[in-house]
Amino acid sequence: MPQQLPPSQPVYDETRIDISIADQQLRLTTAQVCIIYPVSTALNGAGEQQNSGCTPRGWHRVAARIGAGLPANSVFIGRRFTGEVYSAALAKDFPARDWILSRILWLQGLEIGRNRMGQVDSMRRYIYIHGTPDSEPMGVPGSHGCIRMRNHDLLALFDLISTDTLVWIQAHSFARIPCRNLS
Repeated sequence: MPQQLPPSQPVYDETRIDISIADQQLRLTTAQVCIIYPVSTALNGAGEQQNSGCTPRGWHRVAARIGAGLPANSVFIGRRFTGEVYSAALAKDFPARDWILSRILWLQGLEIGRNRMGQVDSMRRYIYIHGTPDSEPMGVPGSHGCIRMRNHDLLALFDLISTDTLVWIQAHSFARIPCRNLS
């Protein structure tokens, strides 16, 4: 369940996404609201290396928003809608699939040598924020490097952000960083 927090600091005029690997949370901050969503990051932890199966840290931006207008639980392979809508029957037919559902926010690293270019390029690693089956746990690491979200949470987030929205991914907890609201 997303958690909307009361305001704690003055003016914040930039829409931004922060992700805490330690907390397994995504925080959306806008001028009006701060919303925290549970997520699932990489089972292998934090890391930037190609083929590591880790969630990359540092500054990113949303390079592409994929899936606008499609139904919830739409199935994607290679960033393309397959025409399928996820169901228990479909999952039974394809038990080995790493399900990418509903929407994709494709991330591009902004820090050369850390998460951009060479063997650490988040975009070439196909790092997304994407939907996952409701049967998958949130709040615990489980992905292959991406940030998984509940489909209804991702649909809400998708409508609140745009391409070029900044994304900060950190290994540490949000515990010492208050949510900032304008209200």
